[in-house]
Parts: sequence; structure tokens; C-alpha cells
Amino acid sequence: MDFEWKPQLLTEIPGPKSKELLALREKYVSRGLANNAPIFVEEAKGALVRDVDGNIFIDFAAGIGVVNVGHSPKEIVDAVKEQAEKFLHTCFHVAMYEPYVRLAEKLTQITPGSFPKKVMLANSGAEAVENAVKLARKHSKRTGIISLECAFHGRTLMAMTLTSKVKPYKFGFGPFAPEIYKIPSAYCYRCIFGRQYPGCDLQCVSYLERFFLSECPHENVAAIIMEPVQGEGGFIAPPPEYLKGLKAVCEKYGILLIADEVQSGFGRTGRMFAVEHFGIEPDMMTLSKSLAAGMPVSAVVGRAEIMDAASPGEIGSTFGGNPVSCVAALKSIELLERDSLADRSYQLGEIMIKRLKHMQDKYPLIGDVRGIGAMVAIELVKDRQTKEPAKEAALKVVRFCVNSGVLALSAGVFSNVIRFLVPLVITEEQLSMGLDVVDRALEAASFN
Repeated sequence: MDFEWKPQLLTEIPGPKSKELLALREKYVSRGLANNAPIFVEEAKGALVRDVDGNIFIDFAAGIGVVNVGHSPKEIVDAVKEQAEKFLHTCFHVAMYEPYVRLAEKLTQITPGSFPKKVMLANSGAEAVENAVKLARKHSKRTGIISLECAFHGRTLMAMTLTSKVKPYKFGFGPFAPEIYKIPSAYCYRCIFGRQYPGCDLQCVSYLERFFLSECPHENVAAIIMEPVQGEGGFIAPPPEYLKGLKAVCEKYGILLIADEVQSGFGRTGRMFAVEHFGIEPDMMTLSKSLAAGMPVSAVVGRAEIMDAASPGEIGSTFGGNPVSCVAALKSIELLERDSLADRSYQLGEIMIKRLKHMQDKYPLIGDVRGIGAMVAIELVKDRQTKEPAKEAALKVVRFCVNSGVLALSAGVFSNVIRFLVPLVITEEQLSMGLDVVDRALEAASFN
């Protein structure tokens, strides 16, 4: 596929062919499925996406952090084709196959932790979260699960209950799963305790001692699940000491720590996994998104004794660890390691942070610029002193970007964050051109 390196808009957005398909989408697809850009994709390669009308977009979304290695790398496409010609499915529970165990082996090797580990494969991040909770409860013989405010863990019942943002993810969908508790996250820009880092004494960690007295005794808590860098919650990265403090509390009370790296994993933050920045080894990890470059697969990786808590048949899935997805995952990990894409993530992050801080100097609309590696975001506010969220401005920025040839995403519990999830294979020219569009979008949102 021959792509130009820059956006090319041949029609208005959406174009005529996309409009025809939008009419079918409106007629036949549930309206509960949100759509960020009113386009239909025909082809995608690297960091570029071409729609059915021939418009070419720079992708700042990467399928919500799924294509860290870029769209349709030839090596992955070839591996998928080769496996598809052999067989598509047997169900691992019926007749096993090598790609499943090879992927499990690889995941135990690249995830943090010097202890023996085992793996189960599923289909989605939410499904991985559901199974991690099951295993944590089975192993600990406790029922309570703690998650963080601003968390996002998925849309299934347990994952939705663990998620913090009410609208659109939870409103009207109750009752929720029992024995789920929330604690404040380390959202330093909007500290719920009114403190300022580093003079805050990490109140978000020490609060747990009070929580165990007032909300749920530690004897009932099986696990704390957290995103090392919160994704949908607004790309919130905690202070360096936060996760160590959380881990210390868990060890004190025999509570398992589950790291949800569905969005932050596989090179996104400049390390293979975000927890590596914080020097901790979680007891369990949930993985998906960029695990297989767009093919559906997820994983729970954990201490062997936790993963073996379930008896045969108590966990599993008909499609979990599909052989085609497994070979795609193995090849994706190979590309991440071979091409040093985690290092590339650092470089891209430095470029983005520098440009966005320059924009912050120009536009009071930007209250905060934050990120680790190429997991970068800006938080938009109406006033930097009051920090009143600028939700409408964020929507305008996203729309402007899409209409100007850049696929962009919002995030945050206040829907006022613009998050950047560029494929790690994006060229510096493509990145610069995309950031030029973001600059113009912020200017338009600031003065209109």
C-alpha cells in the first residue's frame, strides 16, 4: 500500500462514501456504540489511516492504544496468514496448540517479577480483569476488591463496577457487583486531599489505614487493582513513590496487587510495562490492546500459586488464546524488542511534551501537560486557578483534529483531557504535522 507521509483530505469529513455507510450504521448498529470519527476505514499502515473516500489521516489514537507497532506490519500479517492456512480454531480446552503455550512462556519472561509465573489467555482487557479478580478471590479466600477513582477496567459487570467514571460507563446499568470499594487515586493535578506533591506525605497511600477502619477491614480484601498510569481516567501518572507505598500496604496486610496494563503496556510508556518505572513487582497483571497489534487476545499473568488456585474448568473461554491471535502476539512482541520501540516511545514522548508545553505557554486553555513516554495528555480548563474543566473545548479540539486529518481522542473523568496514543512507528515528520494540527485546534477552541 502506497501512502503519502502527510494527511490528504480529498473530501469534507465525512465524505460521500462514509455518509452512505453512516446511514447503514444508523439503521442497523446499536446507538450505544460511540464513534469518535465519522469515517469508515479502507486501509491503514504504520501511523496512517485511509478512509473509503481516499482521505488520509495521521493516527494519534492507535485504535485506543492497540497498534503500538503500527497498523498491519508485514511480519504480523504474514504470521497471521500462515497460521490461518493451518487452522483457525480448535478451542484450547478441546485440543491444545503450540502458539498458546509459546505465548504464555514469553509473557512470563518479559513481565516483571523474578518469581515463578503462569498465564491464562482470554479475549479482551475486560475479560482479563474479570478472571484476575476470580483468581485473586479464589487464592486469598477473601472477597473484597479495591479499585481507584478515575479507573477504567472495562464494560463487563465486574470491570464496569471497578471503573470509576459514571457517565457513560455505569449510569443506568446497576446493580453492580458486590464487595467492590473505591479509594482516591494519585491525581496530583486535582488532589482530593488538597495537598501538593511532594509536600503531601502521600495522603492517598496513608488514607488506606483509615479506609480499613471505616469502610472494609483488611482481612476481607483480596486485592487492589490499579492502572500504573490511568488511561481513560486522563493519563494520570502517580508520583514515583506511590506504587511502592501501595505495594507496601498490600504486603503488610496480605493483599494482592493487580496491575492493569491493558493500555499502558507493551512499550507505551518507554518501558515494556509501566510498572517498571516504579520499581515494583505486582502479584498479577492484566494485558491486552497492543499485545497482538489489533488481533483480539488478552492475558492474566501472575504468581504461579495464584494462577493455580483455580481447578480445571473454573476459568477459561471458548475463543481465549485463539491460535491466530497468539501468533500475532508473539510476532508483535518480537517487533517491539527487535526495533527497540520502548526506547522510541521515550523519544516520541520528549517531542510531544516539548511541543505541548510550548502550546501551554500560548493557550491558557491548557491547565496541565503530563505523560510518561508516548503516553501523553493535556488537560483543558476554563481557568487555571479554579481548574474548572473545559469539556466543550476538548470536544471542539477533537472535532477540529478529525476534520483536519488527525485522529484524536479525549479522556478523563471530566471529559476534558486530550490523550495522545501515537503508534510508536510514527515518523517525526508525521508527528510534527499532527501536532501542528493540534496547535491550530487549540487556537480555534481558545478564541471561538
